[in-house]
Amino acid sequence: MRRALVAGALANKPCNGGEAWVRLSWILGLRRLGFDVHFVEEIAAGVCVDSAGRSAEVDASVNVAYFRDVTDDFGVDATLLCDGMPVTGLDRCALLEVARSADLLLNISGHLVDPQLLAAPRRRVFLDIDPGFTQAWHAAGDPGARLAGHDVYASIGERIGEPDCPIPLDGIDWLPTRQPVVLDEWGPPAAGPTRDLTTVARWRSAYGAVTIAGTTYGLKHHAFRRIAELPRLVDRTVEVALAIDPTDAADRATLVDHGWRVVDPAAVAGTPRAFRDFVQSSAAEISACQGVYAGTRCGWISDRTVRYLASGRPAIVEDTAPRLPAGEGLLTFTTVREAAAAIEEVTRHYDAHAQAARDLAVRHLDSDRVIGEFLDRAGVGA
Repeated sequence: MRRALVAGALANKPCNGGEAWVRLSWILGLRRLGFDVHFVEEIAAGVCVDSAGRSAEVDASVNVAYFRDVTDDFGVDATLLCDGMPVTGLDRCALLEVARSADLLLNISGHLVDPQLLAAPRRRVFLDIDPGFTQAWHAAGDPGARLAGHDVYASIGERIGEPDCPIPLDGIDWLPTRQPVVLDEWGPPAAGPTRDLTTVARWRSAYGAVTIAGTTYGLKHHAFRRIAELPRLVDRTVEVALAIDPTDAADRATLVDHGWRVVDPAAVAGTPRAFRDFVQSSAAEISACQGVYAGTRCGWISDRTVRYLASGRPAIVEDTAPRLPAGEGLLTFTTVREAAAAIEEVTRHYDAHAQAARDLAVRHLDSDRVIGEFLDRAGVGA
């Protein structure tokens, strides 16, 4: 049996069911293709907190508890390291043996930096899920890009390298790929939607704005401000499970005043299963995105959006020039008026758009196909 080591952030993003699915989709998808998969994560003691957000000892933190809960729930073999030493999972010697025997390291966002573990697998693939940010940091010499030490570089920005996409290559040949969906985990629910238009978002990005070729691109909160009036333009309920800091109370009030229903994402989508329930209880997705994704037309598609589509829920999202065919099931917009028009189109022909959404996922996002093709192009093979 072939072996894969997948690295990424899970304990570092506690109570974020959507982010957990990014990692789970690759883990479960590789497992479906016959790989023995081990997940590894590094965390710093200083980021560990308790349920109230206060600093906590690593073993007593919500970070570690979340890591254990998610990996146990999905039967994932996993090890969490703090300062190079295991907190849970394999001891370091056993983990090094796993790494040395691995045919593939899939390093999501370059999260794994431990030099021994990074160097050990036969084929080391960096997977970029933040196109534009990663490349701009690397071009600026920012070590936060964490690109060193890999054999292959892949990005979900499918149009990076095309003439009309200004994201810098800096000598790297970026392999395009997509967010995979394990369709068995994301079949259309038997029951109809109980929510209306929804999305899940974080108001403030962990990243600052980036400048590429003289253009500075805004962040997600700038994009949401531009569509704040949307609920007033449509006869639908618009709901966002929004992680927003109390210091942004004025922005939250603006959304509410314009008719947005704002709910707590940790309460409604904090675990992978809760996130899935939230998505599948929705009629459709409506969402804006980071400015660099739309402004560079890099072809980025949200991991959240692909799960709405797989669930047979239409997605109405800001235009990034996606490679997926848009117009049925997946609808894009550049202005708030275009978003409202897309909502009206989905409202008039809901059943057709819902079926088209699922069909898109089956044809273009199935993890068996996406990951299988990705492995072949990365020189690993399924």
